[in-house]
Amino acid sequence: MKVQAAIEERLRKSIILEHLEIVNESHKHSGPATESHFKITAVADEFEGMSAVKRHQRIYALLADQLKNGVHALALHTYTPDEWDFKNAVSPSSPDCVGGSH
Repeated sequence: MKVQAAIEERLRKSIILEHLEIVNESHKHSGPATESHFKITAVADEFEGMSAVKRHQRIYALLADQLKNGVHALALHTYTPDEWDFKNAVSPSSPDCVGGSH
């Protein structure tokens, strides 16, 4: 199974998501890995009352296997439905890679 598909499956099975977007940003980074950097936008009622750190820890725990096996970086944008509406349903762009030999 492709890494992006595995990430999506794991998140959808574990969290009731109002919105999920997973973008493979590996092409923006140096190195040979083609599925190593992802931007994840997740919107869920479950995040209500949780700090950003706790939300990210939840996602990292769910994706522990992927992080041990080739995923190098996750850009996480986690929102409640109200926060997502306030953001006009748009997550921030990821910065360009500043490391390596790109």
